[in-house]
Amino acid sequence: MVELAGIVILGILAQWVAWRLKLPAILPLILIGLLVGPVSTLYTEDGLKLIEPIWNGTKGLFPGESLYYFVSLAISIILFEGGLTLKRSEIKNVGPVITKLITLGSVVTFFGAGLAAHYIFNLSWQVSFLFSGLIIVTGPTVITPILRNIPLKKDVSAVLKWEGILIDPIGALVAVLVYEFIVVGEGQAFTQTALIEFGKILLFGATFGFTFAHGLVVSIKQKFIPHYLLNVVSLSTVLLVFVVSDIFAHESGLLAVVVMGMVIGNNNLPNLKELLYFKESLSVILISILFILLAANINISDMELILNWKTLALFAVIVFLIRPIGVFLSTQGSNLKMNEKLFIGWVGPRGIVAAGIASLFGSKLIARGEPGAEYITPLVFMIVLGTVLLNATTARLFAKLIGVFLVKSEGILIIGASKVSRLIGQYLAKNNRHVVLIDNNKTNVDKARKLGLEAIEANIFSDTLEDNIELNDMGYLMALTGNSEINKVAIDKFKDQFGENGAFRIVNTEEMNEAENNPREGLFSHSDDFIKLTEAARKYPNINEIEIESPEHYIKLIEITKIDEHIVPIFIKNLEDTIEIISFYGKEKEAITKGYKLVYLGKQISL
Repeated sequence: MVELAGIVILGILAQWVAWRLKLPAILPLILIGLLVGPVSTLYTEDGLKLIEPIWNGTKGLFPGESLYYFVSLAISIILFEGGLTLKRSEIKNVGPVITKLITLGSVVTFFGAGLAAHYIFNLSWQVSFLFSGLIIVTGPTVITPILRNIPLKKDVSAVLKWEGILIDPIGALVAVLVYEFIVVGEGQAFTQTALIEFGKILLFGATFGFTFAHGLVVSIKQKFIPHYLLNVVSLSTVLLVFVVSDIFAHESGLLAVVVMGMVIGNNNLPNLKELLYFKESLSVILISILFILLAANINISDMELILNWKTLALFAVIVFLIRPIGVFLSTQGSNLKMNEKLFIGWVGPRGIVAAGIASLFGSKLIARGEPGAEYITPLVFMIVLGTVLLNATTARLFAKLIGVFLVKSEGILIIGASKVSRLIGQYLAKNNRHVVLIDNNKTNVDKARKLGLEAIEANIFSDTLEDNIELNDMGYLMALTGNSEINKVAIDKFKDQFGENGAFRIVNTEEMNEAENNPREGLFSHSDDFIKLTEAARKYPNINEIEIESPEHYIKLIEITKIDEHIVPIFIKNLEDTIEIISFYGKEKEAITKGYKLVYLGKQISL
């Protein structure tokens, strides 16, 4: 009882430490696991681990292979949650790159790391390629926390995020095929077994994932599931899909849950936000438990086995040679710039899937007496810990050095997706500005998406927006809802993260009538509240431009907008066609000259 409670408490403590230090949680989790596991044998009186994951005849939490069953089920939930976050709209520019990374990139890693392990550690070809198959994966549980703290272009973040989730089942598939090769033996028997296993994994994984996903979507939409059972029914369905698929084809369950998550995440599903919140909270707990258990399961003899120069050499070859080669080959002919390719090549941390399957296969092969099998688990854990430590401590600095770090974030985050926001969002998008609309009104969000705009259904009072890596390039914040309290909360809560270049909100009716109390973050003008904006957009749903002849001409135009209630000035477009937001006290008024343009909402100005 004490050990189980201790794992949960230590796991959540590690998550909190990671949040405070802005590190991937896997790092403190593995360190804690090592401290209460193999390292603790050095200072305990009886020489036993403080936490022994597998029953050894004296103590232990899980008998036999129960630990690996628990690990497998937990990984299925984590991957399903990752699949829910994959949106097709994110990859319209980089879809081919992601496809090549999870295919060609996997081939490069498989053969490159296998050769390196064989020649550096003198391992058999079978064990070497089992190791290389296991480290193909790059874990979403470690990439996402790294990306959250680095403002990057959306395409770069999307590539790393999608690769991290989609490559997990591919790495598991390759590891299964190599394991079958070792168990069944070489020659025709293996060839037949490999082809059959490969086909079964793809067939059952994709079929079960797709079918059950649509079944769950229909059940939720038709309200066959009561609201209070939605989360637990979804959870049980994920476990059912994983287990059933795995029965038909070993390790096909990973593919099934990823496919299931992607299908549900891209459906117009009510209550998807609640499902995501629930799965995210569950994933945090499971990740915390898993990494501590798997790290604690390593023995001190395993650590001594790899503490030498060969380990450093293998790590260096995989991280600084094989990963960049795979990325550069996969990104040939893409729109990614050289520095973006370098960054993707630098960031490749391994995660929970590699650690979990390595522990399972490693122990099975040791039990079979396979020569060199004792290297599998410690070598994979070394790659996991090393890549996480490297990327967590250097990714931000490396991004700045090579110039992919967005020094000035030019994206615009609009709170509210009403007709006014959609009109403004369309104009900004047409002028090559990355704009995202946020609203908790599903109808408004759907209307925005139909116009081709990026829109997120979210509640600004939750913390999900702060962790959304797709908003890393947001540098301007515009609060445009009809609720003045929400606008104020949005400014107070997000101005430092999304409004570094400017955070603005429209005034409410009371502020509009009291000019002396106008807030400094006021947007557009002190005479334009939500009611006026809405009325102008209803009667004249257009965004217009008019060229400015002189500073005096600009003042005249502004006076016209004050008189006519159906005209609202919103932006200034300078000589380089850069759009500047008009605010009460903005500097945009100081430098206006001939050639600038006034951008306004509503009726066309006639002079």
